[in-house]
Amino acid sequence: MTIRIVVADNEQLIRDSLSIILSAPEDMNVVAVAADGAQAVAAVREAGADVVILDLDMPVMNGLEAAEAVRAEAPDCGIVILTSHGRPGYLQRSMRLGVRGFITKDTPAAKLADVVRQVHAGGRFIDPEIATDALALGGSPLSAREREVLALSGEGLRLSEIAGRLCLAEGTVRNYMSSIMNKLDVDNRVAAHRAAREAGWL
Repeated sequence: MTIRIVVADNEQLIRDSLSIILSAPEDMNVVAVAADGAQAVAAVREAGADVVILDLDMPVMNGLEAAEAVRAEAPDCGIVILTSHGRPGYLQRSMRLGVRGFITKDTPAAKLADVVRQVHAGGRFIDPEIATDALALGGSPLSAREREVLALSGEGLRLSEIAGRLCLAEGTVRNYMSSIMNKLDVDNRVAAHRAAREAGWL
């Protein structure tokens, strides 16, 4: 049985390389390529893909957003996240979304093909180094509401604007920000947003 694969990455060189690598084995066929997450979701739907490989950082819809959409539209399609930075927080979010493979872009070609087969068979593969880091780091210390507040802060909104957007009192938002900075051991909102992004919690 031939495994039908969709490859999604915003860099053409990466897309082309992955297509060549994954078209070489006799049991695999790259049926579509996509330059962003929205294209990837459409390609999975139209091609009836068995496995989709999603770059984490893509325009329009990032890899995690695309994974969530694929899971909703094509629950039998195996999802592999491919990333240049193995931040543990992204791994944890991926697992919650039903992603079955999480690998870095320096994964050898032969291993990539093995991961696709494993995911297609219903198994999982997580890059061992990323898995170890995720266990050491643990889950996000931020609540869902704190992540909302911090994400809006990262967009440049003032506390009053965040309060209006979330239908909260400004004092409540200020308390959330204080809690966030305390948890992340930083002394300003910019540093808090940076720390959370680097850990993969936003």
